[in-house]
Amino acid sequence: MKLIGTPASPFTRKVRVAAIEKKIDLEFQIDNPWSSTTGVPKANPVGRVPVLLLEDETALYDSRVIAEYLDSASPVGRLIPHEPRERIEVKRWEALADETLASGVLARLERAREPALRSQDWIDRQLGKVHAGVDAMEQQLGTRAWCCGNTITLADIAVGCAVLWLEFRFPEVAWRATRPSLDRLVSRLSERASFQDTPPSA
Repeated sequence: MKLIGTPASPFTRKVRVAAIEKKIDLEFQIDNPWSSTTGVPKANPVGRVPVLLLEDETALYDSRVIAEYLDSASPVGRLIPHEPRERIEVKRWEALADETLASGVLARLERAREPALRSQDWIDRQLGKVHAGVDAMEQQLGTRAWCCGNTITLADIAVGCAVLWLEFRFPEVAWRATRPSLDRLVSRLSERASFQDTPPSA
């Protein structure tokens, strides 16, 4: 299987971490969807990464879809539980992490615009959502070692990729200083080979 994405994409990173945890080898093809020469739209009509190309050239897109497919493709270390209630809890955490991350991405894109076109109100609104999301993660994690259950799941991977990207792109969010439970979880994740082999950006 071939994964199309960029090292700078936190959503691509989530998929890469999941693949490593599942011990699935993926060919990683770097393709920047913002480039004028990108080939991403050939695989994903809306031109976003990551995209997973299966052996028969079927293209899967959206990191949530790809991560779930990878989890079903190998019996090693289930990342999404089978039991319905536990499964939906992991997916709920993933949605919280992804939506928090999406607000951060929107704020970053707005910051990249020319000053005359930039909306500080829009940036502030998105960063407000980022803080609310990170606060919710901290509160819901509490004293637990993992987001769900007694071992790493896709919930932890999604949270780790989201907040480490925020730390890299928006250091002023400073989530480690005020969210000790989240800091503890991410410190544990950062020790894993899957996170060490996929830095938050490049």
